[in-house]
Amino acid sequence: MMRHLIIIAFILVFSNVFSQKTKIQKEKWHWNHKAQDSTAGYAQAIKVDNVIYISGVVTNNITPEGITSVYNNLKTVLSNYGATFDNVVKENLYTTDIEAMKKHNNVRKKFYNNDFPAATWIQVQRLYMPDSKLEVELVAHLPK
Repeated sequence: MMRHLIIIAFILVFSNVFSQKTKIQKEKWHWNHKAQDSTAGYAQAIKVDNVIYISGVVTNNITPEGITSVYNNLKTVLSNYGATFDNVVKENLYTTDIEAMKKHNNVRKKFYNNDFPAATWIQVQRLYMPDSKLEVELVAHLPK
């Protein structure tokens, strides 16, 4: 009987040590180091392993100034993790006016220094914040 208990205990310990983790480690960041937004239900950025997922940053103006403010805010999020636009591998851009975004694309391109990520641009009827005209989200990888 004692032998069976020892074997069962050994199996339980052994299986626990070598089993996969059931939860991933998420490092969350939100503006001004506040808690994540519980009204909309999101975190501004989440880092899992060496990947950073950045929620959309918005502007009400698709002008050089508005676009610059979006990318400067994205730069702030990236720098929190020691990253730059060189680390960005994917960009999703949502706009209510794709032609205006195309017209001012040179502003966006300056942030990437000719090292552009994979990108998807989508024109939408409306964004979550009713006055917003542009929203950009990023995925960045950090070296291991």
